[in-house]
Amino acid sequence: MFSNEWGDKVDEFVAFALRHPECVNGGTSIRCPCTLVKCQNKKFLNVETVKVHLYINGFVPDYYVWIYHGEKQVHQRCSSSVRVSVSETDQMVSDNMNHTTYHRMVCDAAGPEFNPDEEPNAEARNLYDMIRAGDKPVYEGNSKHTQLSAAVRMLEIKCRHRCSQAWFDDMSNFIQELLPQDNLMPLDFYSTKKLVRGLGLPVQVIHCCVNNCMIYWGDDSDLNSCKKCGHARYKKKVRGSGNRLYIRKLKVPYKKMHYFPITPRLQRLYASIATANEMRWHSEHHMEDDLYMRAALMWTINDFPAYSMMSRWSTVGMLACSHCMEDSDAFRLIKSGKQSWFDNHRKFLPMNHPYRRNTKDFIKNRKVTKQFPGVRSGDEILQDLNNRGLRKVIDVDVEVVNAAISKTCGWNKRSIFWDLPYWHEHLLRHNLDVMHIEKNVFDNIFNTVFNIPGKTKDTYKSRDELNKYCRRPQFAQNLVTSKYPDVPFVLNKSQKKDVLEWVKKLRFPDGYASNLGRCVDANKLKMFGMKSHDCHVFMQRLLPIALREFLPNRIWEPITEISLFFKQPTSSSLTDEELRNLDEQIPVILCNLEKIFPPSFFDSMEHLPVHLAYEARIAGPVHYRWMYPPERYLRKIKHKIMNKAQVEGSISIGYIMDEVAKFASFYFKEGDPTLPLKEKRNEVYLDDIVDDDMYEIFKPPGKAIGAEGKWYLADNEYTAAHLYVLMNCPEVQPFIDVFVTEKRKQFPNLNDEAVNAVTEQEFPSWFEKYVCS
Repeated sequence: MFSNEWGDKVDEFVAFALRHPECVNGGTSIRCPCTLVKCQNKKFLNVETVKVHLYINGFVPDYYVWIYHGEKQVHQRCSSSVRVSVSETDQMVSDNMNHTTYHRMVCDAAGPEFNPDEEPNAEARNLYDMIRAGDKPVYEGNSKHTQLSAAVRMLEIKCRHRCSQAWFDDMSNFIQELLPQDNLMPLDFYSTKKLVRGLGLPVQVIHCCVNNCMIYWGDDSDLNSCKKCGHARYKKKVRGSGNRLYIRKLKVPYKKMHYFPITPRLQRLYASIATANEMRWHSEHHMEDDLYMRAALMWTINDFPAYSMMSRWSTVGMLACSHCMEDSDAFRLIKSGKQSWFDNHRKFLPMNHPYRRNTKDFIKNRKVTKQFPGVRSGDEILQDLNNRGLRKVIDVDVEVVNAAISKTCGWNKRSIFWDLPYWHEHLLRHNLDVMHIEKNVFDNIFNTVFNIPGKTKDTYKSRDELNKYCRRPQFAQNLVTSKYPDVPFVLNKSQKKDVLEWVKKLRFPDGYASNLGRCVDANKLKMFGMKSHDCHVFMQRLLPIALREFLPNRIWEPITEISLFFKQPTSSSLTDEELRNLDEQIPVILCNLEKIFPPSFFDSMEHLPVHLAYEARIAGPVHYRWMYPPERYLRKIKHKIMNKAQVEGSISIGYIMDEVAKFASFYFKEGDPTLPLKEKRNEVYLDDIVDDDMYEIFKPPGKAIGAEGKWYLADNEYTAAHLYVLMNCPEVQPFIDVFVTEKRKQFPNLNDEAVNAVTEQEFPSWFEKYVCS
């Protein structure tokens, strides 16, 4: 039996199909979308028979988009009342559900124009092979997997776990030993790839000029040499010398690139049942507007050397800062010959700031009266480029003309991005990479404080030139002993040992950071092999704690301030007020560091933080704009290289296999397994170990790792632990509020800092008396 509502929906479906003559055969027959094996959108039946089949058997699973009944484009909106819910037909789905799901996968991959009943052409042969493979069980009696489903599952597992081709072949051979002799399981990776190749999206190989002048594409596809430089397109057919001459049978280009067309990839997003709803969202929610998909370049994300390649502003030399440009005050050091950005930050301070009049701690006898004019707008930069006559890389005589112009400014070429009509209107075109800036600042501070040979900025050359720029005679060379005195910002041997032993014993929550103990070299008293994220964690979390007991406050405080500065822009949320405060604080922080470290310490990386708050005000939190996601994706891409002689080809094949595996995974019964709900190593369910009466602060976030140990607290440690528990327990917060209210009534003139100090000192004893009474 079926409900009247179900019958009405079936009638509306049939009426919808009959309104599309191209889907009707003989005027009264349409494809039957019921779950019967002989139907499933394959066979034309008269409409009354189709209704009966649907009343009894229900719709084929996952048939959300009626591509065989007139819904040619997925993004067209259909009445929600006509939509058929799979949940209503679940009870009527036969055991053939898995097979029909993979049939649907093949049809989605082929697109709405694919007709499984037509005679296949050469291009459609792979799709028909997959449909037939979707009907054959992997071995006789197996109702869970067909030849196709087993192949795509194996391929998905390989891609998800980044296994090698050799692993896939060995595992396939082992599975063959477990299955009956007449099984249809693919024998190796090659046969699997051959079976599912119809699911892959196209990739085009385009030949390029070896000098990157042009691509052989469109009207230029038949050229045999470059239009600009005249270099040959193909390598010589004859290679070798003497008696060893080889003749190439095929034309081999000097350079080529792999292009992944975006159009078929967007079409698949519309065709797949897993993504069609999201792709139709705008069409279904804004029917009164004609929406068209548009793309625009927002900004570039790259490291500092690539910044020059994207913007065409040189990032080396004394004009390396693309925000300051010609307003930079960098200079070349006498002894080392390196560029220094020392005393380059007082111009960012307010005009009445005392540091501007300081002639002792910065460059001696120098007062700063100039003001930073601000970052230039896109219109100003574009006008400057036009006035200078810089040429694009594809222009004639570009090298000669631009080489002459680049001697007088920081520009070396005209970026092709300026051809975009909206590019000059962007407030931010190229992002400074906070990831590498933070790493370089940390490396300079850590290596200098630890006096690492070859990496410290406090060298003998630095000491020789120090008093030529600053008034720091206490650090000058002793003319009698020819030695240099110790500086207060360098740790001694025992202090280094204490810090490194502390780092070696550190333990972090699972997934928070890597094992920093592996980076400790106890013999050479240094840390090595630290990745960018290791430096990120150490800079923001550990550096102030590690140096607190060993450095004077006047040195420790500026280092702590720069550490906290990097912590702010990398937060998940920011306010305009916070960023304005950061923009005011960072010049002072850098000036405080200039009062400590020598001029050789300050390269361009120590200068760039002065502009990070400005960029964050425009573009928002850093985690959308730094290099961590691209670097991690590049690592993933590099794992696909199986043939180092054909790097691009290996990456291309691996990427297409990932696309196939990801697309196929949407049709698995359990959903998309490429995003598994994987528990962390120390994750537990609190319901199993937590009592209802347990206070929130004592509920464990996970289970302990390793053997338990005992630790006896000293009196001061016990007091600190007791205070921490009280101040961070939500159940105690109402009592804290009562205590603070009493103190404010008793002492009305107390400010917030004084109230916090009194709370830390008196609340534990007050709380004990209050509860006991």
